[in-house]
Amino acid sequence: MEQIRLTKAAVWTEVRDYLTIAVGMLSYCIGWGIFLLPNNITTGGVAGVSSILFWATGFPVQSSYFIINAALLLIALRVLGWRFCVKTIYAVTVLTVGVAAVRAHYDGHLLADQPFMAAIIGAVFCGCGVGLGLSSNGSTGGTDIIAAIINKYRDISLGRVIMLCDVIIISSSYLVLRDWEKVIYGYVVLYVTAFCIDQVVNSSRSSVQFFIVSQKWEQIGRRINLAHRGCTVIDATGFYTGHEVKILFVLAKRRESSVIFRIINETDPDAFVSQSAVIGVYGEGFDHFKVRRKQDKMPAPATGD
Repeated sequence: MEQIRLTKAAVWTEVRDYLTIAVGMLSYCIGWGIFLLPNNITTGGVAGVSSILFWATGFPVQSSYFIINAALLLIALRVLGWRFCVKTIYAVTVLTVGVAAVRAHYDGHLLADQPFMAAIIGAVFCGCGVGLGLSSNGSTGGTDIIAAIINKYRDISLGRVIMLCDVIIISSSYLVLRDWEKVIYGYVVLYVTAFCIDQVVNSSRSSVQFFIVSQKWEQIGRRINLAHRGCTVIDATGFYTGHEVKILFVLAKRRESSVIFRIINETDPDAFVSQSAVIGVYGEGFDHFKVRRKQDKMPAPATGD
């Protein structure tokens, strides 16, 4: 029976990831196809390369976007694994179809006289879309794949990696547009996109810690365990009363805070609870360590005759 519950939970997690990725890609379609591309404002990654090719040759952006990403995904298969690549292929497909639909049904020029606002709004849509994709183990491909590879081994901001990779792409748009103002707008798009990516990804991965002081600590701890979160019992002594007390120490995802508070309130409404945000939590059930393990070269032991 437990195995069935675990299987249903795993299936729901996968379904939720794919739905989230779809929403993220639709957001990216709106930002790129409605606000940036018609106003000749470039962005980073493969979308930026596709935009430049479109302005220079008229080649459809959805076609060049799909072809370039297909080549990059072949490289990523070995490093990121099938699970990441399958979701990325799904994201790239949704985005390709979405952009094709936008280009076919929308030929307007929204905010044509306000390119700065078009850049900001388009960047927000694009950044939130990429962030949703990355938080669900997928991406829009391109420099997102490079960023995901680096982030797998190093604890480096995803948005910052993407920004560094995309500067050269945006700068090269001058060769086609011949307009430094549009290039500057592209840098604005790059910064706002990176900021939105970090905000979305960090909000989905942020964690909190609880210190719970209660006479019913055992019941609370047992219910927290049933909610698939561990807790640690700490022996303490009240300074004023001198009585020995038990403190529960709990680490959880921020989205799980409401569940833990409900458990505490239902079990012991008089419990004393402290909640605080933590910078990072690493280990089972949370993030993995992103440092390279260096193998120390130990000298060979001397052998005596």
